[in-house]
Amino acid sequence: MSQGSQETMLPEPDTAALLERAAAGDQRAWNTLVDSYSGLVWAVARSHRLGSADAADVFQATWLRLVEHLGAIREPERLGAWLATTARREALAVLRRAGRDLPVGDLITLEPRDTGGDDAPDSDLLRRERDRALWQAVRELPGQCQAVLRLLLLDPPPSYAEVSAALDIPVGSIGPTRARCLDHLRRRLSSDAA
Repeated sequence: MSQGSQETMLPEPDTAALLERAAAGDQRAWNTLVDSYSGLVWAVARSHRLGSADAADVFQATWLRLVEHLGAIREPERLGAWLATTARREALAVLRRAGRDLPVGDLITLEPRDTGGDDAPDSDLLRRERDRALWQAVRELPGQCQAVLRLLLLDPPPSYAEVSAALDIPVGSIGPTRARCLDHLRRRLSSDAA
């Protein structure tokens, strides 16, 4: 924090307390849980390359499972991993019920929202073109790379334990996988620019 900034950082809400309050019917506690973890749950659902409607079903089913188990979460500090695992299982169940292979064309776009920024008319066009090329390159990466990068781009980023639970990969392989995927993305972008 810079010397000129006097913002006070509020403490993170205690997950165990939030779960307890939500189980007692506290809507604000429930909303805080949903706000904190919805990006993770949604990213896990989409990492299975489900269509929008199926991903929305997985998202809702995951939160329903949490409602059903609010009082039974044994390790509240691992709620993100629990939600990621639950979302993964729900996504796999949707795929099994549908009796189909994973589609490849329906991927989430992670293009950032326009935040104003530069006033130059051509800067917006250049930024959009750069972003389009980046996300096209991401869509051309292998599926596991897309899933890892999608999860690690969440704000706030999930823990490696949550990513491990979401993608069913060992925690120790996440960093090397991320590095390989980013290298693959850099090479793809370099070859496209040449």
